[in-house]
Amino acid sequence: MKHEYRVGIAGYGVVGKRRHLAIEKNKYLNVIAVCDKNINQKNEKSSKVLFFNNYKDLLKTPIDILFVCMTNDINPIVTIAGLQKGLHVFCEKPPGRSVRDVLETIKIEKKNKKLKLMYGFNHRFHGSVQKALEITKKNSLGKIINLRGVYGKSQLITFNQPLWRTKREIAGGGVLLDQGIHMVDLMQLFIGKITEVNSFITNNFWKYNVEDNAYAIMKNKEDVVCMLHSSATQWRHRFELDINFEKGNLILSGILSSSKSYGFESLTIIKADPTKDNGSPKEEKILFYEDKSWEMEINEFTKSIVNDKKISSGNSQDALNTIKTIYAIYYADKKWRQKFSIPKP
Repeated sequence: MKHEYRVGIAGYGVVGKRRHLAIEKNKYLNVIAVCDKNINQKNEKSSKVLFFNNYKDLLKTPIDILFVCMTNDINPIVTIAGLQKGLHVFCEKPPGRSVRDVLETIKIEKKNKKLKLMYGFNHRFHGSVQKALEITKKNSLGKIINLRGVYGKSQLITFNQPLWRTKREIAGGGVLLDQGIHMVDLMQLFIGKITEVNSFITNNFWKYNVEDNAYAIMKNKEDVVCMLHSSATQWRHRFELDINFEKGNLILSGILSSSKSYGFESLTIIKADPTKDNGSPKEEKILFYEDKSWEMEINEFTKSIVNDKKISSGNSQDALNTIKTIYAIYYADKKWRQKFSIPKP
């Protein structure tokens, strides 16, 4: 059994550096090289890590695992290059700018069955989500009836994020693909694949050629309905997922983030008696004070490599289902799909 895996990080911006910190906490992983077009190699000579300006140079180093933290247009290209090089790959969301990007990646993955490919949907590993999943699996609240989700920020570009997020040719989409993708992923984590979508997509406020608001109503094959609002005009940042069961509710509110702008993370557990119409059942609220999702996600990825097990959460099929739903939301708005020639997913 190999006890240390050499890691390369392609893309060393905010997310790449945060992944580096999380990787350092894993006993099996050792970062030996990173690349970013903005790195000044002269200033990094004292570091034990090799620095490059190009991912192709990074791939020439003796690494075992590649973390891809680049722009949406490059993510699938570098992921495929890593797999073809014989590397295990962890790629940040979104998995690409289109469904085609993910299908092309899966095609290469299938040719390299011994390699592990995982996507960075780290919200799955947040404390509130993990606890909500645990309660759901116990079936103490019965079956899920519907879900309502709001995930919003005040601008498309917040906290000095790069301008490329507003450019369709690089980003592929706006707030829905960048942030709302997490909510879509969580909804499908709880109820499975979404099969029917209706939507309205707008860019009326910020006027970029990507969306600043997406409104969708969806359902799965069992007719569990989901309502989603993904927004870049949410002046007070907000994350909330309300899951309505036969015998109560789970309300996930707030999400721990580096910006701290989404408030405290909590899970409210409501146990109701549907036969009594009092409208105010007892509830329990759990607060989460520490975000371990980044480390937990990397630990899950590493375990699959060390033990040669399939990726159970955040695998390529999860990524494909989520990107298909994102593009189904885009496509369902007739005006939006005609304006930007959105293909049917």
